[in-house]
Amino acid sequence: MGARRLFPRRSGGPRTLRRRRRRREAAPDPGFPEVILSWHAKDKELTETGMATIARRLPSMIVQAAGLAWRASRADALATVSLNIAAGFFTAFWLLATTGVLTALFSAAPTPSRVRDALPSLALVAGAVALRAGLQSGAGWAQARLEPQVERLVELRLYEATTAVDLTALDDSDFLDDLKRAEGRGMMSAPQVVRHAVDVLTGLIGLVAAAGTLGVLHPVLLPLLLLTAVPEGWASVRSARMRYMMMLSLIGVTRRKWILSDLMVERRHAAEVRSFTMRRFLLEQYDRSASHQRRVELDVARRQTVVKVTGDAGKGAATALVYVALGVMLWKGAVPLAVAGTAVLAIRSGQSSLVNLVFAVNRCYEEGLYFGDYLAFCDAAEQRIPHRALPAAAAERRARLPDDFEQITVRDAVFTYPGAETPSLRGVSLDLRKGEVVALVGENGSGKTTLAKIMAGLYDPDAGEVRWDGVPLAEVEPSEVWERIAVIAQEYTHWPMTARQNITMGRGREPADGEDEDPAMLGAARASGADEVVQELALGYGTLLDRRFKGGADLSGGQWQRLAVARGFYRDAPLLICDEPTAALDARAEHQLFERIRTHADGRTVLLITHRLASVRYADRIYVLERGEVIEEGDHAALMARDGLYADLYSLQASAYAAGGAAGPRAGADRPAADGLAAGAG
Repeated sequence: MGARRLFPRRSGGPRTLRRRRRRREAAPDPGFPEVILSWHAKDKELTETGMATIARRLPSMIVQAAGLAWRASRADALATVSLNIAAGFFTAFWLLATTGVLTALFSAAPTPSRVRDALPSLALVAGAVALRAGLQSGAGWAQARLEPQVERLVELRLYEATTAVDLTALDDSDFLDDLKRAEGRGMMSAPQVVRHAVDVLTGLIGLVAAAGTLGVLHPVLLPLLLLTAVPEGWASVRSARMRYMMMLSLIGVTRRKWILSDLMVERRHAAEVRSFTMRRFLLEQYDRSASHQRRVELDVARRQTVVKVTGDAGKGAATALVYVALGVMLWKGAVPLAVAGTAVLAIRSGQSSLVNLVFAVNRCYEEGLYFGDYLAFCDAAEQRIPHRALPAAAAERRARLPDDFEQITVRDAVFTYPGAETPSLRGVSLDLRKGEVVALVGENGSGKTTLAKIMAGLYDPDAGEVRWDGVPLAEVEPSEVWERIAVIAQEYTHWPMTARQNITMGRGREPADGEDEDPAMLGAARASGADEVVQELALGYGTLLDRRFKGGADLSGGQWQRLAVARGFYRDAPLLICDEPTAALDARAEHQLFERIRTHADGRTVLLITHRLASVRYADRIYVLERGEVIEEGDHAALMARDGLYADLYSLQASAYAAGGAAGPRAGADRPAADGLAAGAG
């Protein structure tokens, strides 16, 4: 009874149920974003491309593939091409040598004499075949060596560009879309382009060898080769077009399956899938998409089979015509029997080469389109890498940033994110002196983090300027600024590396395994409290912090926070930027963290960004931002006396903590921050 209530019987017979299921599977999918998977981004273009377009564009694609292979490894590229060409020469040689064998065997001499006469030509055929096989193996070995080097080359170029582009590029949705295509199918297509370009070369060489052999034997035999290869070539192109059309029609289904599979296998979703008992729902959704995909693929397989049978029938008919033509030529005495036998072998070899050539051309063109996306993205990304271009005379006099600084000044800074309608900063000015603790406060979206990134050289202002000791950052290589800052951020990365590497990876030298005595690392760990975290790990600083790997460990949010703070302390930079470092912490942990930062920052300059105003009471100067403008400035006492936005926010938080303190058992955990607020408010 219970089962019937949970799963009521549907009305209608089997046909009705099947119709309903088909309608559901064909219906649009409102539950998932409309994005095109990079793997199928060019399917529509491929379905609309004819052979004339392919013939026009293919040479440039092959030139690109050749240039890529040349940069990856000149020796392997030369070996691949030269060995394939040599193998083609020996293909023609053994075909021609076969004529001598057949001539001797078909002569009127006694059988022993015919066999003896055929032996020299037979030895040449055997030697040519063996040499061709050896050359083809050598070419395959060189190509196998070449492809990993091509992969390494394209990966390095992409990641060198993406890790160096101006930070605003990563806020640009168009740039991110191009990056997705380049990193996915585009980068994977690079070795495929090289492979299929080599296949085009191999097929072309085989075709030329067969055609050259037929031309030497008799000029009339050359058209016969094309006659037999055309039907199978047509079938290959037609079948590929069907495949492109199928992939185009399944883009939405493939996208849905990809998202659902991620939901079912990723660790971050596992707890919610189980606690909300969503397993059956997700499996049903996935099965619907998979069933639709299966029906489409089976239909395409049926139609491809029809095309293949048609092509084979055409090939059979063409082959019959060839044999009829050869018979007529033999009857008329136009060619000897031995030449006709060699022609049959050459035609069969040419057929195979032409079919392989057509397939390789299709694949090379398809992969070349995606590889073009990769090249276009890399060119665009490299244009967005910040290089401070100065006139030659000015470049010679360029001032470098000091190892330390006395003052950072921001004057009339304006900044708008790509695609945004309103600026995030509107003429902001402030000063930051050596040894000070300066706080930026304000509500969400007021521009605090954006201002900090401009001061750190991560963004260039659209107007105004930032100077370190009088040196405009617009005239300094960004890396010079970045070497002088350390950041403790709200959204820090859980690096899947050892605890030691999580602390030290921000410096030029990484301590060797077992070098736990590094004073700077140990000091940063003690100052941040990360040493207490490491003591609990099985391998200490050598413990891998990722449970996806054998022997790996995971940390709580607060433990990861300590490692992130240790990483910032380890850089020992003159400017420490703390951007909402306690947003995910309770009040006691927040208080302890700020005490650690205050102790470590003795003599250093600290830029503190926070919503928790209890921690800014002791700042030397506080800037209050609202909608991208500085509306208040001063120390805590002055801002409280002004009774403006800062005083309102501070009093609001103080009253909230006071109410929480009277709430019961958890009051003790909130008391440090609450006491600080109460003292300030009082």
